[in-house]
Amino acid sequence: MKRTLLLEDGTTFVGEAFGAEKATVGELVFTTGMTGYQEGITDPSFNGQIIVFTYPLIGNVGINRDDFESIEPSCKGVVVRELARRASNWRNNLSLDEFLKQKGIPGISGIDTRALTKIVREKGAIKATLIDGKKDAEHSLDQLRATVMPKKLVAEVSTTKAYPSPGLGKNVVVIDFGLKHSILRELSRYQCQVTVLPYNATAEQVLALAPDGVLLSNGPGDPQDVPEALTLIREIQGKVPLFGICLGHQLFSLANGAKTYKLPFGHRGSNHPVREVATGRIDFTSQNHGYAVSKESLAETDLIVTHVEVNDETVEGVKHRHYPAFSVQFHPDAAPGPHDAHHVIQEFIELMDAWKESN
Repeated sequence: MKRTLLLEDGTTFVGEAFGAEKATVGELVFTTGMTGYQEGITDPSFNGQIIVFTYPLIGNVGINRDDFESIEPSCKGVVVRELARRASNWRNNLSLDEFLKQKGIPGISGIDTRALTKIVREKGAIKATLIDGKKDAEHSLDQLRATVMPKKLVAEVSTTKAYPSPGLGKNVVVIDFGLKHSILRELSRYQCQVTVLPYNATAEQVLALAPDGVLLSNGPGDPQDVPEALTLIREIQGKVPLFGICLGHQLFSLANGAKTYKLPFGHRGSNHPVREVATGRIDFTSQNHGYAVSKESLAETDLIVTHVEVNDETVEGVKHRHYPAFSVQFHPDAAPGPHDAHHVIQEFIELMDAWKESN
């Protein structure tokens, strides 16, 4: 069956349908990772977005039980150059096509993803829709242009109730803004006793758990749409070690007086070089975000830049001058992606150790 990808500027791409048989609307973004499509599709940070994979062949290793970053994926659609006809991997449980059908996510294959990526690079992340068959393209375009994209993306993917990830080590509270499972996996490697709380948890709820540290997770959308988190961060920083990842980094920065802005087409993929300011060390990192912290706005805050993106010099990490608190824009959990930046999680563990010894 034919399927059409229609952009809000009127550009159309006609290809073959796979996945769910339904229309969808979302923000069109591209990711440059050569591997890890299962982790990408199930990453809650893609909530509300149609994902374009720049790597030409997708689906060749199928879907397995181990690489989910969430139980229910919340992206709106998947766009690929070529969908593998057969999955070949010893861990394969079902095909990408079957998985997307199960989860109600439509896909399109057989289109020029290079040309599509160039459009997004030139015009920025834009609204798009996937439509089937003979549906009126002109009417669909009018509907697309009139669509107001949702802002409560974090509320859609955050847990609504607290739950544990048991361990026998340090007591860590994770605030779920769109938590990837790989963050819990990494904390479990250090035997941490983890309690996951909703995005709108209060400082009283957090501190009542007597945590050794608090982790602010990744998540989707504009950090300015999550004002609840800023109050929480201001009330707990200085009282407990704090570590932010991705959206958590942006929220930590906002809570301390910095500003954020939308990037033209974001950083999405597993090949983003990041330089540590203090040492000059370069890590290749996994990233998935459309917003960044303004470097200029940090001058009037108590935050110091610790990491920068090599390609465009955007802020990739900050730390507080006075409190045991820091954050990074990239994903040290590396799922998918290289493990260069895993040492950042170790730094969080060491920060909790140092805090405990001094108090």
